[in-house]
Amino acid sequence: MSGLAFILAGMLAAATPFLLAALGELVAERTGVLNLGIEGMMALGAVTAFIIVFQGGGHPMAFAVAALVSMGLALVFGWLALSLRANQVAAGLAIGILGQGLSALFGKDYESRTIAGLPRLSLPGLSEIPLIGGLFTQDIVVWLTLGLALAIWAVLRFSRVGLVIRAVGENPHAARALGYPVIAIRYGAVAFGGAMAGLAGAYAATVYTPLWADGMIAGRGWIALALVVFATWMPGRLFFGAVLFGALSLSQLAAQAGGVAMNSQLLTALPYVVTILVLGLISSNRRLLRINGVASLGEPF
Repeated sequence: MSGLAFILAGMLAAATPFLLAALGELVAERTGVLNLGIEGMMALGAVTAFIIVFQGGGHPMAFAVAALVSMGLALVFGWLALSLRANQVAAGLAIGILGQGLSALFGKDYESRTIAGLPRLSLPGLSEIPLIGGLFTQDIVVWLTLGLALAIWAVLRFSRVGLVIRAVGENPHAARALGYPVIAIRYGAVAFGGAMAGLAGAYAATVYTPLWADGMIAGRGWIALALVVFATWMPGRLFFGAVLFGALSLSQLAAQAGGVAMNSQLLTALPYVVTILVLGLISSNRRLLRINGVASLGEPF
């Protein structure tokens, strides 16, 4: 398999943890809540799912419990940021550190253990196309994630629920005056974001790389946060950004397999370098941020 075919075959799977976590954070930020604890929630979801599968619980149970556990951690963040009106940046960082610490504690006895992943499902005909056929051979979680991304886009753009979410993020005081329970809506969005982070961690630990190692999330939560800004809070751009970063994360392996004479540490750092460059480019476009940004993001209510 050529390097390009390898990247095309694996980039959707590599993008799935980014996409799941970023979609959840997108919904939360659309209501005006900035949750910087995604990395810790992903790590806690990852270790939870891995332990359940390792103990024979099966992937469906692992994903469900991982979502619930990470949702619980997200609700702790919500209690701090929404009920106690703590600084959202500080609260998110604290919850992120807590989640990573708990994942290291619970996963200590499972270090370097492996489990079986999920089988891949091929789309008849399309999977046989030369070079790009690998795009159409993915596990069930990838296909479900693509459907979920489409559903979130449709809800935010066309439904009354999406309109309310955007209204709460743009002007919570006006939304409350219209009778909408702003805090309850924000709690729901934060809980949804936590559940999505748990699913992202579960996929990373039980399907994409079916083993447990402390620190295996390796900054994916931070990249997911950056992707929301990269996409300027638009689900369509978020999808393409996640695919881009998924492809970049595979470029290291493709380059090494192809005998490219580049430093391995430089290749490993490539997705993070691109994250910095893209964020700098997006941040320089004030008009784009003003049009698509969330007016009350990070502000207590």
